[in-house]
Amino acid sequence: MVDSVYRTRSLGVAAEGLPDQYADGHAARVWHYYIGDKRSRTDEYRSWILSLLQRHNCHSVLDVACGTGIDSEMLVEEGFSVVSVDASDKMLKYALKTRWNRRKEPAFDKWVIEEGNWLSLDRDINRPGTGFDAVICLGNSFAHLPDFKGDQSDHRLALTNIAGMVRPGGIFIIDHRNYDYILSTGCAPQGKNIYYKSDLTQDISTSVLWVNNKPHMVTLDYTVQVPTEGESPPELSKFRLSYYPHCLDSFSTLLHEAFGGRCEHMVYGDFQPYTPNQEKAPCYFIHVMKRTA
Repeated sequence: MVDSVYRTRSLGVAAEGLPDQYADGHAARVWHYYIGDKRSRTDEYRSWILSLLQRHNCHSVLDVACGTGIDSEMLVEEGFSVVSVDASDKMLKYALKTRWNRRKEPAFDKWVIEEGNWLSLDRDINRPGTGFDAVICLGNSFAHLPDFKGDQSDHRLALTNIAGMVRPGGIFIIDHRNYDYILSTGCAPQGKNIYYKSDLTQDISTSVLWVNNKPHMVTLDYTVQVPTEGESPPELSKFRLSYYPHCLDSFSTLLHEAFGGRCEHMVYGDFQPYTPNQEKAPCYFIHVMKRTA
């Protein structure tokens, strides 16, 4: 999970310069420092997701956007049987290192970590029986998947593959930033990061690429102060991440299509049940889909 936008600047055509650096290892390395203490997950987030999984009697969890393994590690610690997947081997190396360092703990010895692509997930991952009790895709991760064809066919295929991993009665938890607010106001909703606390100073510049009068890509240029050894001053590290700006209504439609309409759908805004036109705009929308028989 590698998203943490606190504020945005300058909406316009995406700036030239750095390519998206999710896969090349640079973002993974910087994010490892940025997150810092893995136990700095906010109490609100930890309590919310654990309560949700326990309420739905979940034991097996597929994390389809595990990144460096932060969420997966937390769930393994809490006693869940976890399979973790990411398309970036540079991200996965941190998860693999964690598993190796904690291999003497039975739960971590059983932790499954695989490289996999959402567009071929049905071939990359062995689904247990009728599926997992829960599948998670958090941290604005799904928005990393671009729409090169311009028809969202890859988004539909990926969501169908992911939904196919959820057993009847199981749940799928997926989120995205409040792009409705960003696109309409030119800035991100004010508020703390809901997933973790960070002590590193950061600056994030946002630009939007429009194609045929439709928002096609949001680009975030990060500047993060990375600590150095000794008394040397922190180093400024810059990298870029790009996202597809999923809006609430259209993304909800995609989710229902992925489940063939056989689902119950709940939307949360920053862990609270979301009410349209509520006074405070949430930073994140979190969808919980329960597969019905």
